[in-house]
Amino acid sequence: MTTKGTRRQFKPEFKKDAVALVSEHGYSISKAAEAVGTTTNNIRRWIKDLNQEESGVRLDADERGELDRLRRGVRQLRMEKEILKKGQCRFN
Repeated sequence: MTTKGTRRQFKPEFKKDAVALVSEHGYSISKAAEAVGTTTNNIRRWIKDLNQEESGVRLDADERGELDRLRRGVRQLRMEKEILKKGQCRFN
């Protein structure tokens, strides 16, 4: 049991398996929630999130990680570019 104010973290594989109980195995949302030990609201949200990921409306965890890495790289390159610009001004 969790204490008030703390949230349980569920791995993406766990969420997909829980959603599969509903979408592939015919469980009702309430039975699936009971089977995996979570709430019906979580199951509903996971179904919505996974549907959005599959349709391309929402990024999945791997895509989100790649986007974050690319953004860090762009920031780094911009910073290096600014440093090089400042260095060239002194020699012109």
